[in-house]
Amino acid sequence: MNDSHAGTIREQDLGSPRGALAGIVVLDLGQVYAGPYCTHLLRSLGATVIKIEPFGGEPIRWRSSGATSGQAFLMLNAGKKGVRLDLKKPQGRDLFLELVRRADVVVENFAPGVMDRLGIGWDVLHAVRPTLVLASGRAYGDHPAAEGMRGMDVTVQAMSGVVTTTGFADQAPVKAGPAVVDFAAGSHLTSAVLAALFQRERTGEGQHVEVAMQDAIVPTLTSNIAGLLEAGGDFPERTGNRHGGLAVCPYNIYPVIDGWLAILCLRPKHWTDLCGLMGRDDLADDPALATPAGRVLKMDDIDDAVSAWTRGLDKAEAFRLLQAADVPAAPVRSLNEVIHDPVLRDRGMLTEIGEGERACTVLGSPLQMGDSPAPAAPAPLLGEDTEEVLRTFLEMSPEDIGRLREESVI
Repeated sequence: MNDSHAGTIREQDLGSPRGALAGIVVLDLGQVYAGPYCTHLLRSLGATVIKIEPFGGEPIRWRSSGATSGQAFLMLNAGKKGVRLDLKKPQGRDLFLELVRRADVVVENFAPGVMDRLGIGWDVLHAVRPTLVLASGRAYGDHPAAEGMRGMDVTVQAMSGVVTTTGFADQAPVKAGPAVVDFAAGSHLTSAVLAALFQRERTGEGQHVEVAMQDAIVPTLTSNIAGLLEAGGDFPERTGNRHGGLAVCPYNIYPVIDGWLAILCLRPKHWTDLCGLMGRDDLADDPALATPAGRVLKMDDIDDAVSAWTRGLDKAEAFRLLQAADVPAAPVRSLNEVIHDPVLRDRGMLTEIGEGERACTVLGSPLQMGDSPAPAAPAPLLGEDTEEVLRTFLEMSPEDIGRLREESVI
């Protein structure tokens, strides 16, 4: 088979016909969050994503109580086609390369060296399909000092400084609650894929793109690093709920009758309007507090004043008053409140799809495209679409597919 067979793929097999990436075929070797989130975003833009898993399935499929469809897997893999394939067997490798001949993108976030050991590294893939984009997610990237180093979200948080900047100065460092590194890396990897596809339109050539998790998360520390540099090296790493660079005040989580409320004053008007709400014209008129730097020097006193005001209000009332005054603020909500948020629901970021045992909650895409609708479909069962993909994409006969199944290749 050769590249000319790519034309045999039917239009209805290639994602959403109106999607921005309609006609683009992505082979997804991603695991856990970073790789699968990248392909989730590509799929939401209309690409056909073929998720290729080993016989045991990818890790998060099994993470909850032995079930074959953990909720995290369902949320990130909705609408993908599921193929089970043993890449360690020569026949499995050959089948994968035949799929590569018809693909536009391969996404993987294996440990360094795994793709080469499987015989499907960049040199092999590029020779088979010169127009292919290989997107690799790594922990620390291709660098001699990082050779052999593996990483997961929490370990990269630790290495990159995220952990040391999270928490309170007099307590132990704390990891960020969400998997910020994985999803930052997945988002950046999507950008790299889209840029490579755009460049391919000009040059006709594919390329290997890489995103390191550490590279993707370090820019989120801009405020913290800026504070350190501006202080000449003497700077508290953990600032609790205060501004990471200690350059903005008020900036904190303040108590209310029924919980907590985030408030910050970035502009001078925010500060004066907040003082008006609190009935503290004395603070608004104090020249020592007229600048951000001046307020930072009196941070404890200001936080005490704001807390004294918020403690007399419930979340809804305090939020209403602050919104009306155009002071940036938000209630601290529980996860249960978040997953039922009408804005997230109406925008499709959280949606229920499927029926019966296939019913589940799935993620939408932050990439809201006016003319590129994202079709909804449940995540595949392990290997659910193997026969369809081999039949449709590779034009294999039922007999050949049956033999592969008997030989435990698929």
